[in-house]
Amino acid sequence: MSAAQGSLGWLDLTVPDPDALLEFYRRTLGWKSEPVAMADAQGGYADHLLLDAAGRPVAGLCHARGQNLGVPPVWLAYIHVDDLDLALDRARAGGGAVLHGPRSAGAGRMAVIRDPAGTVLALYQG
Repeated sequence: MSAAQGSLGWLDLTVPDPDALLEFYRRTLGWKSEPVAMADAQGGYADHLLLDAAGRPVAGLCHARGQNLGVPPVWLAYIHVDDLDLALDRARAGGGAVLHGPRSAGAGRMAVIRDPAGTVLALYQG
């Protein structure tokens, strides 16, 4: 079963040095982390899957490199859509802009958009 159109799916924070922020979120929120193997033209590295105190995944803490190069450094909410291309067309027609993507992500595709007020979010089609 796919997620419902318009539902919140995930949160990511993409920054140049996520390793330096990891301790902040551990101390501040009690989050734990697990490495997520990544690779780009410069070699391998690890992003972070952030887990709550019960060990449930809550967010990702990512490097601004590889497939995330150019993603803004904000807590990025991923909203599910049934048809990514149609949603991007509608966003543009409504005064929004596509900032990054579309591209493959996990078992689907995603793109980062900005709404007419300047708010940044991601759209994800599973």
